Amino acid sequence: MNTFWLKAAGGVVIVVGLIMLVNVFKSSSSKQKPKTTEAEPNTFYDTIAQDDKRLRAEPKTSERYEPNVADFKELSEEEKVDAEKLFEMALFHRKQSRLPGMASYKLMVDYCRQIIQKYPDSEYAWKSRRMLGDIPTRFRQQYNITEEEINPQKK
Repeated sequence: MNTFWLKAAGGVVIVVGLIMLVNVFKSSSSKQKPKTTEAEPNTFYDTIAQDDKRLRAEPKTSERYEPNVADFKELSEEEKVDAEKLFEMALFHRKQSRLPGMASYKLMVDYCRQIIQKYPDSEYAWKSRRMLGDIPTRFRQQYNITEEEINPQKK
């Protein structure tokens, strides 16, 4: 009777050992997969972080139109606070618009237009134009965004 239990325990040990061995080979072969040159798909949060970084960035000469940073109108502290608040609201509504099922850029467009109207020669107006130029074409047509709103040098 004692030999039966010893044989059963030995069999269980062999089966568990084989399972572990198979898993080791499986995991080592999956690590050896060739790396693709394509980047992993971004999550929504990665996309939002990239948008924040790009839309808050300082003007560069490689942009759609080349602003001269020295030509930006200097705003008073109150105007800066107001423009920053409007810009943050536009950015917030842009993030909301990028969520699945929430594709409405109306509030973002309204805030950007308000910034452009109130502070036309400021850095915030330039960032707002960049934000307007960044939305998909179908929404530009839907909200009647003109090329002059995006690129004031082109007339």
